[in-house]
Amino acid sequence: MMTDILYKAESYKIIGICMEVHNNLVPGFLEIVYKDALEYELRFAGIPFEREKEFVVNYKETIL
Repeated sequence: MMTDILYKAESYKIIGICMEVHNNLVPGFLEIVYKDALEYELRFAGIPFEREKEFVVNYKETIL
């Protein structure tokens, strides 16, 4: 059974923005280029976001 998508309109808009970036950039760029393009599109669409938030990952008793 498939669950309903919360914030369906917002999800659709964000996926559309991701597809816009995908359709306008060819494969092979460094990740930073796609991040910058996505940031551009999100700002242009007026969608608030936070880029690259820091978080802690514990791996075998070591913080990565």
